[in-house]
Amino acid sequence: MPFQTIIEPFKIKAVEPIRLTTQAERAAILKRAYYNLFLIRAEEVIIDLLTDSGTAAMSSEQWAGVMRGDESYAGSRSYYFFEETVRDIFGFKHVIPVHQGRAAERILFALLCKPGSVIPNNTHFDTTRANIEYRGGRAVDLPCAELRDTTTPHPFKGNMDVDALKSLIREVGAENIPLVMLTITNNSGGGQPVSMANIRAVSEVCRAHNIPFYIDACRFAENAYFIKLREPGYADKTPLEIAREMFSYADGCTMSAKKDGLANIGGFLCTNDDKLAQQEKELLILTEGFPTYGGLAGRDLEAIAIGLREVLDEHYLQYRIASTRYLGEHIAREGVPIVQPPGGHAIYIDAGAMLPHIPPLQFPGQALAVELYRLGGVRSCEIGSVMFAGRDPETGEEVPAPRELVRLAIPRRVYTQSHVDYVVEVTLEAYRRREQLNGYRITWQTPFLRHFSCHFEPLGRV
Repeated sequence: MPFQTIIEPFKIKAVEPIRLTTQAERAAILKRAYYNLFLIRAEEVIIDLLTDSGTAAMSSEQWAGVMRGDESYAGSRSYYFFEETVRDIFGFKHVIPVHQGRAAERILFALLCKPGSVIPNNTHFDTTRANIEYRGGRAVDLPCAELRDTTTPHPFKGNMDVDALKSLIREVGAENIPLVMLTITNNSGGGQPVSMANIRAVSEVCRAHNIPFYIDACRFAENAYFIKLREPGYADKTPLEIAREMFSYADGCTMSAKKDGLANIGGFLCTNDDKLAQQEKELLILTEGFPTYGGLAGRDLEAIAIGLREVLDEHYLQYRIASTRYLGEHIAREGVPIVQPPGGHAIYIDAGAMLPHIPPLQFPGQALAVELYRLGGVRSCEIGSVMFAGRDPETGEEVPAPRELVRLAIPRRVYTQSHVDYVVEVTLEAYRRREQLNGYRITWQTPFLRHFSCHFEPLGRV
């Protein structure tokens, strides 16, 4: 029988020291940073779970690729290696490198989105929504019904509501929907996977109405592995085979290689549309770089190409999913409410359920995130009304987000099981202190993506 202990399928070759701060030091740091964890210096964080984006540890083969990088301005060997790898896995005709995922979104929506456009998604993440709204479009979330219940496990809570998509098309007209997106895995929805059946169904609706279908692919390998584990008919298929089928139903994709590219920077935009690809390359040259480097160094193109292969290794994916589940199961066992089942890249604590005495617009997620840092130096990310509050079109007043979550995003190949055990301890201590926590108010913010830089003030005792 297999052993139960999770072991990392890699050895550590280089280490980086962690500065161990005290609670008194962290209280002062929080005040100086206006209680916004994005404004805290990384050296002041003990365990950094703010994001899994660009925080991975690269492999020895990736570092060797860095040394092999061809830094030619045009037509570098590293680009063609990168292009060949992306085409082999994703299958799209045109591969356009960019410096990260939001650059791909900016180019795509600059060309396809205009005032009045409607862009459906299972659930938009922050930069996707912001790029749509910046162009005057409307980002519409169509999550499946199962996602509304955070406590009940369902194998594919990341799915899009296909009937809702059909209704939206009838309501606004296919001509006003320049594309449909599907985010895999569904980050804002708790890191939940999307089934192959759902990908196929969304694709069929789009093709019936002649609407381009795009996949936000930044965690494609984790999604493919969940399909292998949970969807009938895929247990004997490799993650690569599953990934190829997923993308065969789409017309293009955006990708942040800072997630399942196992790289610290980079991304790409893909399409099968010749005319659109030419327009995208023209805009790329204007703001990012020449089409064969797209704002990236040759060394980064090499690292991404190698990472895209490594991330599909089943031993890695088995460890990745199991280690995330380990964190979720250990805190849930003691009563901490989380989005069930545990996702692939992160555990999402239901701060609204954990802190019912804090109203949504006093930001219970932010209150919990601050407490996790104060108690143990663990940096997390609020995924709630700070990040996603809307505005009532008649009154202009803020409308709370559907869920008040705190995301514990686990960097790839960075922390060991003992680090995760420490996070469990800190989280459980915050849970024991939950009735003592108070809310926050925003004292300064920007019009878009306010969570990155806004300032908070505690309400009551901190």
